[in-house]
Amino acid sequence: MHLNRRQCLLSAAAAVSAQSQPLPEATLRKLLVPPAGKVQAVIDSDTYNEIDDQYAVAYALLSPDRIEVEAIYAAPYLNARSTSPADGMQKSYEEILRLLKFLGQDPSGRVFRGSERFMASAAAPVESDAARQLIARAMQPRQAPLYVLTLGCPVNVASAILLEPKIKERIVVVWLGGACHTWPSAREFNLFQDPHASRVLLDSGVPLVQIPTKNVAEHLRTTLPEAEFWLKDKSRLCNFLYEQFVDYYKAHTRNKPQPYPWSKVIWDISTVAWVIEPRWIPSELVPSPILTDDLRWERKPGRHSIRVATHVDRDPVFYDLFTKLART
Repeated sequence: MHLNRRQCLLSAAAAVSAQSQPLPEATLRKLLVPPAGKVQAVIDSDTYNEIDDQYAVAYALLSPDRIEVEAIYAAPYLNARSTSPADGMQKSYEEILRLLKFLGQDPSGRVFRGSERFMASAAAPVESDAARQLIARAMQPRQAPLYVLTLGCPVNVASAILLEPKIKERIVVVWLGGACHTWPSAREFNLFQDPHASRVLLDSGVPLVQIPTKNVAEHLRTTLPEAEFWLKDKSRLCNFLYEQFVDYYKAHTRNKPQPYPWSKVIWDISTVAWVIEPRWIPSELVPSPILTDDLRWERKPGRHSIRVATHVDRDPVFYDLFTKLART
């Protein structure tokens, strides 16, 4: 059926209205209670963006007592490690397959390509296998919400919410993105890659656990000596992760005195750690902020609640991660 311009505009307006209706506050608060047992989850990851997503994906897969990973989606990104969002997504897809091979896990029916571009507006979802597959999984009968561990630009997740707003009742998005709400700027890589998608998470009323980078996830730093102690020669996967770390160390300490006390933040493990043990990453319920056009936080009375992490207890997170990796 052919739609004229007026019908298209009405359809877009209806989509915005549907996705912008938050759940009742009592329902939101119930869904945002930190998990106490094993959860069912999917992972949305720009895995090849740098070297931290690899740890997060492996961490989740190595925690079957706490997380049942149903699927992994490749998210797009654009930086020096990609030539376009589509190239970044494809490289992330291939990196996910590489990690599963190290772990001896079958990727069949579990790994899906995501969006090849960013959103043109907050009412313009991007079709992808990942977005459609997330909708299908979210709508399956289950006793508890599906946790969507979102490690990068949230275009796949935001598109799924726009394409089928009913999934808001059935998922909890745990997103590493943005700065803490007291910071002068909200700007951060996952957020500014696609501000429209980020606004969908904040405005749609989907149950959202935001883990800010500044002053929160940035505490998850490790060093070359620590990585060597825990990872080197422990397994093929550990050597792969360690060699990536060494390459990053060399690149970031070039022209500096050697040895240099450089540390690398492994941001993305925060989303997995919050699900495994929420006490390691304390959080609180706050009104969802508005993301302005110049990427600042703006507070407005009457906004629906989201849960925001306020701190990270770094040591138990890394102990749990490293001991699990060392056993592979």
